[in-house]
Amino acid sequence: MMENQTWVTEFILLGFLLSPNTQLLLFVLFSLFYAFTLLGNTVILGLIWLDSRLHTPMYFFLSHLAIVDISYASNNVPKMLENLLNKEKTISFVPCIMQTFLYMAFAHTECLLLVMMSYDRYVAICHPLHYPVIMSWRVCTVLAATSWTCGFLLALVHVVLILRLPFCGPQEINHFFCEILSVLRLACADTRLNQVVIFAASVFILVGPLSLVLVSYTRILVAILRIQSGEGRRKAFSTCSSHLCVVGLFFGSAIVIYMAPKSYHPEEQQKILSLFYSLFNPMLNPLIYSLRNAEIKGALKRVKWKPRAV
Repeated sequence: MMENQTWVTEFILLGFLLSPNTQLLLFVLFSLFYAFTLLGNTVILGLIWLDSRLHTPMYFFLSHLAIVDISYASNNVPKMLENLLNKEKTISFVPCIMQTFLYMAFAHTECLLLVMMSYDRYVAICHPLHYPVIMSWRVCTVLAATSWTCGFLLALVHVVLILRLPFCGPQEINHFFCEILSVLRLACADTRLNQVVIFAASVFILVGPLSLVLVSYTRILVAILRIQSGEGRRKAFSTCSSHLCVVGLFFGSAIVIYMAPKSYHPEEQQKILSLFYSLFNPMLNPLIYSLRNAEIKGALKRVKWKPRAV
């Protein structure tokens, strides 16, 4: 009977079961990665804010992606860094559930923003004459607001379903943060409804958006191949390839975790994949966009050499 069981008020995040020296090395390495994530995405935001040439729909969505990446990493990484140094790796129930909620919310929002960015590129390349009308600032604002709203509402559904479950032990979460699948393993009740909702949400938020992205880029590829100018084709490929790199990295790792059979990704492998899109992907996004985007590099030069008022 549930009445005689002790309810869990805190969890233990096992994190990475490594030697103290290895954990110290990971702390230094991950701290550098996190610092670069904050710096890179902040630079992207600053350039878009300061350079009027970047006040376009494409960079409007990119600025939202940078905000999501900063928030996404900041939700998971600081606690992981703290636990790499501390022997006591506890987290209270409420902060744990809040971490799960924000993790799902930012992940869902990023999926939807990547779709909006692909739609923006589709309109820009396939319908250039109608681009200013189709991608007006009002439309862009509605699309961005829809991405954030849907992302947080979907995350709220997951959290409500988690809160209906009893947690009466064990307390150990085999992860470096309160990832939803790892939290559900500790519930002392049937979690099949949660599993079904997670799978359905994955179809809606991963397979659906990825299909739209692939359809958009198939049509973009056809349009690019019709461009007569070699310079025009190179510019179009450069702009789109950056976005495709980000899409491939993010959607690929997420689909493996949440849609592949459990036997395909043991818990240790799941932790590595989660680390990839919690830390590495937010760090790589500004790097990909800056190295492969001439407009970003041009804006950086203009801001760097802009004369200062005396």
